[in-house]
Amino acid sequence: MDPSELNGSEAELNGNGAELNGNGAELNGNGAAEGNGGSEEALPPPPPIPPNVTPIKAEPEVKKITRVPMARRGLGTKGNKVPILTNHFKVNVNSVDGYFFHYSVALAYEDGRPVDGKGIGRKVLDRVHETYDSELAGKEFAYDGEKSLFTVGPLPRNKLEFTVVLEDVTSSRNNGNASPGSENPNDSDRKRLRRPYQSKTFQVEISFAAKIPMQAIANALRGQESENSQEALRVLDIILRQHAAKQGCLLVRQSFFHNDPKNFSDVGGGVLGCRGFHSSFRTTQSGLSLNIDVSTTMIIQPGDVANFLVANQNCRDPFSVDWAKAKRTLKNLRITVSPTNQEFKITGLSEKSCREQTFTLKQKSKDGDGEFQTTEVTVYDYFVNQRNIDLRFSADLPCINVGKPKRPTYFPVELCSLVSLQRYTKALSTLQRASLVEKSRQKPQERMSVLSNALKINKYDSEPMLRACGVSINNNFTQVEGRVLPAPKLKVGNGEDLFTRNGRWNFNNKRFVNACKVERWAVVNFSARCDVRGLIRDLIKVGESKGIIVEDPFDVFEENQQFRRAPPMVRVEKMFEEVQSKLPGPPKFLLCLLPERKNCALYGPWKRKNLSEFGVVTQCLAPQRVNDQYLTNLLLKINAKLGGLNSVLASELSPTIPMVSKLPTLILGMDVSHGSPGQSDIPSIAAVVSSRQWPSVSRYRACVRTQSPKMEMIDSLFKRVSDSEDDGIMREALLDFYVSSGKRKPDQIIIFRDGVSESQFNQVLNIELSQIIEACKFLDEKWNPKFVVIIAQKNHHTKFFQPNSPDNVQPGTVIDNKVCHPRNNDFYLCAHAGMIGTTRPTHYHVLLDEMGFSTDDLQELVHSLSYIPAQHHCYIDCCSNLLRALGSDSVGAVDEVRRHIGDFVKP
Repeated sequence: MDPSELNGSEAELNGNGAELNGNGAELNGNGAAEGNGGSEEALPPPPPIPPNVTPIKAEPEVKKITRVPMARRGLGTKGNKVPILTNHFKVNVNSVDGYFFHYSVALAYEDGRPVDGKGIGRKVLDRVHETYDSELAGKEFAYDGEKSLFTVGPLPRNKLEFTVVLEDVTSSRNNGNASPGSENPNDSDRKRLRRPYQSKTFQVEISFAAKIPMQAIANALRGQESENSQEALRVLDIILRQHAAKQGCLLVRQSFFHNDPKNFSDVGGGVLGCRGFHSSFRTTQSGLSLNIDVSTTMIIQPGDVANFLVANQNCRDPFSVDWAKAKRTLKNLRITVSPTNQEFKITGLSEKSCREQTFTLKQKSKDGDGEFQTTEVTVYDYFVNQRNIDLRFSADLPCINVGKPKRPTYFPVELCSLVSLQRYTKALSTLQRASLVEKSRQKPQERMSVLSNALKINKYDSEPMLRACGVSINNNFTQVEGRVLPAPKLKVGNGEDLFTRNGRWNFNNKRFVNACKVERWAVVNFSARCDVRGLIRDLIKVGESKGIIVEDPFDVFEENQQFRRAPPMVRVEKMFEEVQSKLPGPPKFLLCLLPERKNCALYGPWKRKNLSEFGVVTQCLAPQRVNDQYLTNLLLKINAKLGGLNSVLASELSPTIPMVSKLPTLILGMDVSHGSPGQSDIPSIAAVVSSRQWPSVSRYRACVRTQSPKMEMIDSLFKRVSDSEDDGIMREALLDFYVSSGKRKPDQIIIFRDGVSESQFNQVLNIELSQIIEACKFLDEKWNPKFVVIIAQKNHHTKFFQPNSPDNVQPGTVIDNKVCHPRNNDFYLCAHAGMIGTTRPTHYHVLLDEMGFSTDDLQELVHSLSYIPAQHHCYIDCCSNLLRALGSDSVGAVDEVRRHIGDFVKP
């Protein structure tokens, strides 16, 4: 259950703790009902069974086992110990004897209609606090902006009702649409502004919902988590959110963003990256801590609406704007109107231009019947002639509509400015993503400085609610003990050693373990400027040194010059028509030369065409500075995609991997990817990779399926279609392991699950693992493999730093103390060398371990598996590795599959 949905109510039990039956009678041990009098009456005999009816024997209900995450068995000891700083700040709680009181908040308008608009709640509750301070006994409260309010100690009564008057949001800024230079609105302006200018009355009802003991925080620190402890920590998080809201910040879940242009970075298309901060209270082994990190969200470029539209549509001027598209983009955005600075929400655009769009204007004078006279006037004439506002370019453009369907209110475009801190929630383009990554990078020392300043700026010590519950926050980074694990040994072709340095290695003068043969291939050149024949010659030469036989390509297909400026999809289609018309049969491999080194618009359509429509292995490159090292890296990818093997762990050849080499062991990597925000109809994609050819841990196959949008749990691991047929993912993985491993079934299965939050851990254990067990039992009822389930999280906010050093932490750094969970078995591993920005560690949670790994052996296994990327010369996190270490391009480019879903994924 989501903690935000808790209302403090619990199931009602009778005095003996037993549930009541339908008549309110309690069932005794024999199943007989005891009335209030305590007498026992014999039940009447059951009716006779008709002769033509055969009774069905009731199946005994099988009680399902509910699995929970395992507890930590101990700390690791292997590796060189090093001091590490982390962005967790110690929180002191002076008193845990009190209670948080939870109240539900109901807001309604004067006529009783509920308030459903977002954002108004905080303004209303602030007014309640100002107006009714004595009725609230002077208590401070934390309000979540919706329906929950929390206090330290109780309010005077369990139910309080208030009436407050809130001036319209716009009325406090200026005199509406008053004529420039006038003190008050003129009569016609007053008529136009009557409705938005009015103040509003709100009814506020605050009702007691629950009592949350602060002791629950202390219990959580001892590993005794409960709904109360989750709620208590949620209250602390809400206090920080409210603190940020009072400073005018944009709130996005547990992150907040100040309206400071120094924090904005333009990523193109009228979109800005806005840097802010994430903050959350965490229970750790060393006590309660506040985790603060840099966070970035996307916002609309504030300022002139016309300028935004020009940037958004990448056109020359406002007269080139596609206004149908602009209408969709602008809907529901907030603007201020010049010269009055009044704020409105955009509801649409006028159908006619400003010069032609008319409205009914009431005049000052009255007719003979005493009614105000009206006249039809264009928006342009009204603002130019009656308001004396010079309009430079709006005459022939649509107007911005901020009114209602039956009562539109129009403003010329050039008088409208977008309010700052409005989120942009659409998917970013490839260029925008690249620009965001480039501009949001921060070196470790820079990030530490920014976080230290954030603590000072936010002044949490002055927050009255934190003081009321005795909470204080230390300003120093927490120091932990890290251990640097030694890099595992790698082997390449001819049994040679491959030495690693700082998490990277070099294949110069080395041969691949299992080199493929590049045959039936061709080159396609999308207008890249290079010596194609020279590139092919060098590729064949370097391939030979790596043990790869690269045959001469069938042909080189140059792009027709007339299509260079065509849309990317058209260019790809024309190139494929050319290839198909000249090749004698389908190619096994296509080498694609792209004209731009980064973010080429052809890349996505080209990959989609190859992977989803034709199943052709393809490798793209932008041949700008090609040398032997570049070609070696290129061949690493090509060899892996064509089924070769670049390097292996020395311990898998021995074989001496603890636990894994002793008994047949299947290793799984699982992940689910979802559509972009706002794309609720795009299917989610489940990808599962599985090891093969035990005792090898470097060879993998993959299976990809679609499932319902936004569903995180994989629903097709076991898919029974009949009493004898299972069409699930696991059946494929298990049978492939059996065939490729000398007809041996795995006695042990290690599952690495990517991309799930802590609230979903129990679902992984009780839904996905149960499916996997069902798939095993379906193949062999007596088969009982042992399981290990490990969650790999990258989407968290814990970072590590070397004291007094500008460099990132060393690759192989593992942390399992002080900032980890007080009970559960988790650890952080910095599984790569941070070359750019600040290293993001992977947070591993061991939910289940039936194999009985020691802490050191399990951490070393995860570290070793991080060294088996099929297509790279550096190591990354273990689960990402498994999802990349695949044998063919059609299933190997999981990232491409995620971005370019096609018909080849099995529904």
